[in-house]
Amino acid sequence: MKSAELEKSLLLYAVTDRSWLKDRSSAEELYDAVKASIEGGVTFVQLREKNLDEEAFLQEAFRLKELCLSKNIPFVINDNVSVAEKTGADGVHIGQDDMSLKEVRSILGRDKIIGVSCHSVREAVTAEKDGADYLGVGAIFTTSTKNDADSVSIETLSAICRAVSIPVVAIGGISLNNIHLLKDSGISGVAVVSAIYAQDDITLSAQKLKESARNLFS
Repeated sequence: MKSAELEKSLLLYAVTDRSWLKDRSSAEELYDAVKASIEGGVTFVQLREKNLDEEAFLQEAFRLKELCLSKNIPFVINDNVSVAEKTGADGVHIGQDDMSLKEVRSILGRDKIIGVSCHSVREAVTAEKDGADYLGVGAIFTTSTKNDADSVSIETLSAICRAVSIPVVAIGGISLNNIHLLKDSGISGVAVVSAIYAQDDITLSAQKLKESARNLFS
């Protein structure tokens, strides 16, 4: 995927979290939720599963990869390089404490998308130097999705955007109520979890977020 195409695809980046689906948390219901979010305008999907066994994770990833492929939506796996490789996902997203970016690249190859979570200008510059395709920066606002997430100010977010030439996505507590605060920060888009998947109408929530993101960042 060319850099300009990747940047465009990052406008509304959805990260799955079955805990937000409440009584809709089965594999089939997660699939339906992701499908509904894509119908609403999600432009990029990351499958994040911290508590599934490997086989269940694999089966879920295969299904969602085919769904995203049919909709021409990039699909990446959170952390698990093995699942990304076995399923032929478009790539993987890693954190600072996961496998090194260089090692991930050696496993997945040059054509796969690798995103890296960053919390400072130093981490961002290092990630770009090591070959990251995009950066996920946060948590920008208070979030209950990741209780251990480091806080990143909007000022630091903007500084990161100025320091690197690859696309940056903001993540952490972003919603319709605060997305406007990220205008002029330099980001290419926003990554959200509960702002889509915790809502009663997933499709409508995605539509509204995409409209806001398009007006602010396109």
